[in-house]
Parts: sequence; structure tokens; C-alpha cells
Amino acid sequence: MKILMTGATGFIGKALCKALIADGHELVVLSRRPESAAVVPGIKAFRWNPEAETPPDECWTDVQAVIHLAGEPVAAKRWTDEQKRRIRDSRVLGTRNLVKGMKAAKIPPKVFISSSAVGFYGNRGDEQVDERSAPGTGFFPDICTAWEQEAEQASELGSRVVLVRIGVVLGEGGMLEKILLPFKLGVGGILGSGRQWFPWIHIDDIVGIFRHALYGENVSGPINGVAPNPATNAEFTKALGTALYRPTIFPVPEFALRIVMGEMANAALDSQRVYPTVTLETGYKFRYPQLQPALDSLLR
Repeated sequence: MKILMTGATGFIGKALCKALIADGHELVVLSRRPESAAVVPGIKAFRWNPEAETPPDECWTDVQAVIHLAGEPVAAKRWTDEQKRRIRDSRVLGTRNLVKGMKAAKIPPKVFISSSAVGFYGNRGDEQVDERSAPGTGFFPDICTAWEQEAEQASELGSRVVLVRIGVVLGEGGMLEKILLPFKLGVGGILGSGRQWFPWIHIDDIVGIFRHALYGENVSGPINGVAPNPATNAEFTKALGTALYRPTIFPVPEFALRIVMGEMANAALDSQRVYPTVTLETGYKFRYPQLQPALDSLLR
């Protein structure tokens, strides 16, 4: 199968590219920096500015599936008004331009798989939510709603549309890499109250869910990219300390996080008890359904 991807040079994208090439697929990549994507064997890359233009017409030749991962990193910078605009536009305008570009294909792709995020649900306390739950309110739920609406426009072309609402992905890179140092030094601890729910998933399983969405003709609409056993922040902190053989006795108060991170602290303090109901109903089998074995596989 010939698959077009965006976000191929990111944390999830690199792992997914490797898996899809191993499956025997031909990959075409859209990137702001195609030279960085083209160094991977088996990948042809085209330059694309997501917010400003549709992809080049020549990239669509014989493409049968599209996997859309591109988006401004949420935790890369403090959330100024300009950074919030970039986070929104990279997702909403980028997806709009990608779907517009799909119309250039002589034969529309059979499937369009777009990333989304569990930020769709907002801060829900102890309420368990799944793919059938209503969106939350606030900055990121509003972005996710608009983002998914743009992706759903691909259904007008006859494409099967899947929206993967991704949780916090644990792997060699991403969030885990950023927080390891204080934990390795024995000064890691809970964030805020520690009672907020933490919707985690192992990198192997998020790659598996995208492959499940690609191959599963019964998969459409939103599916949650989270493990079936969410943990609280306190439980995650304890499990991470166990995996590293380190104590976790230094909590970080909420006020301190907000001073340092500003509005971006919401990403660490919001509670999202997300369950992958549709993901399981459509037949996905998790490799790492439990947190401690997931962390142990990555850190030991």
C-alpha cells in the first residue's frame, strides 16, 4: 500500500514509519523540512507548509491511505497568545489544507487517519469518559473539536475517516524523556494533588492502534489512543520511581507549576480518566495494558 504521512519526523511518527515500512508499505511524507524525512530508507518526501498551502499535487499519485500526525508541540513553549495561535492553526488549518489537497488525487485515498488528543475531553475530575462522551470546555477541547471537524470533511470524498485521540505516550523520547532526570536524581514527585487521572499509553500500543485503524475496515470515527487502565498522577509517580529504583518524595505544588508554566500547567494538572471503549470493541489487543510493566519495558 502507498501511504502518505505528515508528522513523520516526530516522536510517534518515527516509530510508526518504522513499523509501516516493516509491514512492506511505500511511504510518502509531507514535511516542512523534507531533507530530514528523506534520509529514512524507503521514504519519498515533499515540502509542505501546513498552515499556508495545500500539499503539492504530485504527492498524491497512487496514494491509498493518509496518516496525519503533524501539529505544533503542545509542551514545547510557554502558552503565549502567539504560541496558542500556532498550536491551533497547525492542527485546524493544517488539517483543512490537507483534506483540500486530497481532492487533487485522481482516486481519493480509501482511509484518512487523523491524530487528535484526549484533550478533547477537558478536565473531567473522576468522571470516566470514552469515545461517546461529549467534549469538554476550554482551550484544548475547543481546538480538538475544530480539528476533528476538519478531518471529518474527508468523508465527503468517500474516505473512511478515523480520529485517534492520543493520550500521553510513554517511550524513548516524548514526555518520559523530559521528566526522567529529576526522578533519576531522586527528587521526582507528584504534581499538584496527585489525584488527577493520567491517560497514558506505551509507544508500541499507539503505533499498534494506528495500524489497527489502517487495516480495520470496521474502524471509523473517534478511537481513544490510551491504555485501558488509566492511573492517577500519584500512581504514575510511584510506578516510575519503582521502575527506576528511586524514591518519589518531593511533590511539586500546583501554585509552583503555574508560576513556572503558566496556562500550560493545565496539561499536567487536568484530570482525564479516559477509557478506550471503541478501540477495544473494534478488536485491538493491548500489548501493555498495565502501567508498571509498560514502564519497566522502557526503563529496565
